[in-house]
Amino acid sequence: MCICVKFGAWNVSSFDTGEVRELEQAGYGPLCARVLSARGCGDEASAADYLRRDTPLNSPFLMKDMKAAADRVRLAVARKEHIAVFGDYDVDGITSTALMTDFLRSLGARVTSYIPARLEEGYGLNEIAIRQLSRRQVNLIVTVDCGITANEEAELCRRLGIDLVVTDHHECKPELPRAVAVVDPHRPDCTYPHTGLSGVGIAFQLAAAICGDQAGLLDRYADLLCLGLVADVMPLHGEVRTMVVRGMQALEHPTRPGVAALMEEIGCAGDPVTTATVGYLLAPRINAAGRMGRVETALRLFLTEDPAEAQSLAAVLCRLNRDRQKVEAGIYEEASAMLGPDAQPAAIVLAGETWHQGVVGIVASRLSEEYHCPAFLICLDAEGKGKASSRSYGGFNLFAALTEVSDLLESYGGHEQAAGFTIRRENIPAFRARMTEMAEAFFASGAADADLRVDCPVEPELLTIENVRALNQLEPCGTGCPAPVLCLCDASVTQITEVGGGKHLRLIVSAGGKQLAAIFFSQTVLQAGIGPGDSVDLAFTPQINEFRGQRTVQLNVVDLRLCRRLALLTEQERALYTRFHDDQPLSPEEADRLLPVRSEFVAVWRYLIAHRQADVLRENFTCMSRKIARAAGRPVTLSRTRVCLDVFAEQGLIDVHRCEKYYTIRITTDGRKVDLNASPIIRRLRAAKSR
Repeated sequence: MCICVKFGAWNVSSFDTGEVRELEQAGYGPLCARVLSARGCGDEASAADYLRRDTPLNSPFLMKDMKAAADRVRLAVARKEHIAVFGDYDVDGITSTALMTDFLRSLGARVTSYIPARLEEGYGLNEIAIRQLSRRQVNLIVTVDCGITANEEAELCRRLGIDLVVTDHHECKPELPRAVAVVDPHRPDCTYPHTGLSGVGIAFQLAAAICGDQAGLLDRYADLLCLGLVADVMPLHGEVRTMVVRGMQALEHPTRPGVAALMEEIGCAGDPVTTATVGYLLAPRINAAGRMGRVETALRLFLTEDPAEAQSLAAVLCRLNRDRQKVEAGIYEEASAMLGPDAQPAAIVLAGETWHQGVVGIVASRLSEEYHCPAFLICLDAEGKGKASSRSYGGFNLFAALTEVSDLLESYGGHEQAAGFTIRRENIPAFRARMTEMAEAFFASGAADADLRVDCPVEPELLTIENVRALNQLEPCGTGCPAPVLCLCDASVTQITEVGGGKHLRLIVSAGGKQLAAIFFSQTVLQAGIGPGDSVDLAFTPQINEFRGQRTVQLNVVDLRLCRRLALLTEQERALYTRFHDDQPLSPEEADRLLPVRSEFVAVWRYLIAHRQADVLRENFTCMSRKIARAAGRPVTLSRTRVCLDVFAEQGLIDVHRCEKYYTIRITTDGRKVDLNASPIIRRLRAAKSR
């Protein structure tokens, strides 16, 4: 049984050496060729098709209701009607709003942008906003990245005499809003060939339908398209890949003042732009505006033509992101404390009265990854109404699950991987019970997909700067064309250090006579369960790290496990201990393998005393066993370590609580001496040995 820190198992693909040779001759780097072969693109033609970056864009009129939407907007522009562009407060929603607002203003339209206040109004169309827009004499509301589930709000628009055009990309409920047009590729009656457009993609297609110049609009708005599509994790194939490629090119030479200022503020101006640049540098800062209740800052950043204002707004976004990180850390600590140190939930459902609504989604994502289950975090107000964000795990369909429990909810929306809802305090216990039941059934069915997909193993000598740089041939990487995950087998850990205030791990590993630096984000020594001297397999994405002008290859670790040789030994030890624990008969040789000698009892006890904190030790058991052996300077097997702990617990010296990854051990002795030879466990093993 190997240590798998984050994933249940690794599915490691393999490559064909003949295909790799052909791909290298076609100009692909050695690592890139191996990845392409492992993904089933073993010849030049299939590789080119897989990585195609210039797929023609689809006609917007292939989308249901697009003509009606374009006609109504054109009429509003011609009549000088007051148009409201109604968006959302995430990156996709903000870029959608900016694109449609800027486009309509370029036509001479009278336009008001409206993104709801996250904390006061929540997500999507709402009565407060509609009545406010009605008082401002708005004739037409065009939603972007929202509105597909706003049935009641659509009826309010009708009563107030406001026409409504809905453009969205989220999942539909059985009944669509009654509007002039409802444009969403997820409509059951929509035959648009690509359902992977995000809100900004739909907004772009509406603009193209209105003006008829799709190519010109792509030149003009590729940067906004790229930001929204990548941040919303859209599949990177077909027309989406074309849009993102064009956007990455635009971001490398930004002409929009706000985008240029943000990249300068972050410090990535002039660097090559990848999807990681968008996903890990730009998107979090844009999102921070909406999360922290300052969404207008991000919208103004994209709409301003003043470089000085852009610079000021970019600095504000970066400050808001730092504030968001602090709030996130506080909520995470509180939520983790609610779960307790030994929690193994099938679904996490937690509620807090002081949590920040804009940040709980990020915390839900962290918890879902850490506990391997879907997570639902609910922010309660003084009246007992909760606004929640949820994140999936292993393919658990959140939208379908929320539909199943919709009788407990005030409202809900989203998609399979992320969703939001509102709920009354008194319904939370029933929600938790039913969601836990559904999650348990899902994971028991075997339908969960929580395995790690590794492209292929690689030899350490291939991890050169030139070969790693050539992996950019796979860009843009994301859903549909994931960043390459490689595997380095039987590497020796020579150094391991917690960095970033204890949040991350920095490792030095040695393999094939080559030393490599690695970074494992959001993992501690406790969670990783390894130490110097351990032989491990590393699943990683390679990158080029630059420090003080020197460039080196760094392994961005996705997961790690004991190398296969040690994993097999560990599995054998676990199996032997399980047989003993289940009172199955043992041979004399097996009993001898389990029976600790006095020096081993001493080594285990000294380790517990030395590493306890307030009489409590919490550690990955397999790692602890290896540490004890190293400290003792002699082999102490995993099964004998367990027997030592069982004997200590039997004699009242410790309390032991086992969970999936960790042992929590509490020292309970009052200082009295005990005779371990009198232990029934020891007597039983000695009896089996002497048969």
